[in-house]
Amino acid sequence: MSDAQPGDIRPPKKIAIAARQKGKTKAGLDAPVLLMLALLAGAYVAFGGLFAMTALAGTSDVVPHGPAQVLAGVVFALGLILVLLGGAELFTGNTLLVVAWAEGRAGFAPILWALLLAYIANLVGSVGIVWLAYEGGLHEAGNGAVGAAALATATRKVQLDFWPALASGILANMLVCLAVWLAFGARSAADKVLVIIPPIAAFVAMGFEHSVANMSLIPFGWLVQGSAGPIDLGSFLGNLVPVTIGNIIGGASIGLAYWFAYLRPQEDTE
Repeated sequence: MSDAQPGDIRPPKKIAIAARQKGKTKAGLDAPVLLMLALLAGAYVAFGGLFAMTALAGTSDVVPHGPAQVLAGVVFALGLILVLLGGAELFTGNTLLVVAWAEGRAGFAPILWALLLAYIANLVGSVGIVWLAYEGGLHEAGNGAVGAAALATATRKVQLDFWPALASGILANMLVCLAVWLAFGARSAADKVLVIIPPIAAFVAMGFEHSVANMSLIPFGWLVQGSAGPIDLGSFLGNLVPVTIGNIIGGASIGLAYWFAYLRPQEDTE
């Protein structure tokens, strides 16, 4: 029987040790297993994004920007909850594999390979879900309000310049990886949900850019837009490239900061 109690969370150093071990395990996953779990992660984040678009539908004229964004962020957290509790491989969260590398528990090349496979499979899973949602008519819900919200969101994203997208990507994945980090320390499913929601709600509410989220949000808006408009393959990639770079920097910075604080070898000064 578990001795977990509500609100019981591991101390920071034990979270770092858990992250180190998880990184070693993730870097050693067989490619077919990693691909399948990453397909699921892309699908789960897409569900969160579609949930957020549904929550935003029709709010632009009646709900102030701030509360509407917070609502979207809270429901978007569904994606990471499914990833972490259900078990899936998310590229952005896996940037914390840097902890295992810094500890010498996983090689740099296997980590890069694992991240690349996760990224590709996240994209496939994300696009597959939004295509099914579009074919299922989700964009027509609320007399087209869901589609309008998706199109407005996607258009804003593809119009970002390179440096703002990169900076926003850093901030987004700092918060996402903090959610993952805190979930490493939570001992029960309820505690994991409670620690995941605030950082995810924060990054969505503040409009920061998350590459895997954009793998569903931009294609869904693109499907709603049709052939004529600002969203095309070039603008999609123009968003994903700087956001992905920023996400790597943001996630690695969290992992390396905690490694430095709690795991790095230190000389015995006694």
